[in-house]
Amino acid sequence: MAGSPLDGLSRNEVNELIERAGGKASSSVSRKTTLLVAGEKAGSKRGKAEELGIRIVTPEEFAVTVADHLT
Repeated sequence: MAGSPLDGLSRNEVNELIERAGGKASSSVSRKTTLLVAGEKAGSKRGKAEELGIRIVTPEEFAVTVADHLT
C-alpha cells in the first residue's frame, strides 16, 4: 500500500498545512470540530467524532483536499 502524501510530515507541519488551507487545528474533538482526519488507529477521538456526527476522512482523502497547499 502506498503511503499518504502526509507521511513524513510532523504534527506541527500538518497543523501548519491545515492553517494554510484555512482551517484551525485542534488536539481534541468537540461540537465545534467540523472534520477529523483519522488513520487506522484513531481510537477514542474517532468514536467521539462519530457520536457527534463529525465528518471523518482518511489522511489520503485529506491530502487530496489540501493538495494545493502541499509544497
